[in-house]
Amino acid sequence: MNRHENFSTGAEARRTQPGRSWSPGESARQDMLVRYLGAVAAAAAWHAGAEEPPPGETSQPAARPAPPAGPLAPPYAAGPALVRDVMDVPAASLRDDLPYREIARLLAREQVGALPVVDGEDRVLGVVSESDLLAKVAFEASGHRPGPIGRLRERRLHGKARGETAADLMTSPAITVLPGTTVAEAAWLVALSRLKRLPVADHEGRLVGVVGRDALLRTLIRDDAGIKAEVETRIRAVCSPHDRGAVDVTVHDGIVELAGQVSPATGARLLAEVDRIADVVEVKNLLRAD
Repeated sequence: MNRHENFSTGAEARRTQPGRSWSPGESARQDMLVRYLGAVAAAAAWHAGAEEPPPGETSQPAARPAPPAGPLAPPYAAGPALVRDVMDVPAASLRDDLPYREIARLLAREQVGALPVVDGEDRVLGVVSESDLLAKVAFEASGHRPGPIGRLRERRLHGKARGETAADLMTSPAITVLPGTTVAEAAWLVALSRLKRLPVADHEGRLVGVVGRDALLRTLIRDDAGIKAEVETRIRAVCSPHDRGAVDVTVHDGIVELAGQVSPATGARLLAEVDRIADVVEVKNLLRAD
């Protein structure tokens, strides 16, 4: 092996190894992330298929597709889950004239990292976060000034840090969602914006609630009992009455184990059906051929 090949092999080995060892809960977190992404994909596909075709493409209304067999099957039976179903009401907020020291106390009291800023009519103007307050405190402590050729973002941060009220410190315009937004759409927006909480506003821009990532995640991902119920539904659809009682199902952290004795053809079809359930992390085949 020449020097170039040796270097390439070493580089490839480094890329395949994690930079640091995983924490005890990291594996479970990664599994949850996989299930979350699968849930969002299933919901987005259903929502896209349920939309009406653009005008002029066809004179017939598009057929509504069947609900996904994954995590959103129960709420999708009557339509997609909506933000209004999972948002927190009432929502804490800040008046735009609130001094920054009071903002810090309110964030600590509510135990959140950010709060929406509203005017006298509860219209959402922006969001103040711990990062905004940190910039303010750092500015006062260090007297930092941007250089003559400082980056535009640094200059904007410097200007905002000189403010004294929520209106001065907030990030605006705020990213908001309507109560009628689907949970899948809100989850996609949260992922794109990297926010933990989204203000929910009505069509007039008035604050009506707030929705967090955890609430969206719980809606998009079923627990093991829900997954098991879905698997048992697939078993009833695929297996003959004789075979149904011969299949045992266990689910742990999204991992499905199928055990029992069925025909090879039935086993293969059942495995394929269970594997299509969006929030199933893995299917362990313990089936035996009869």
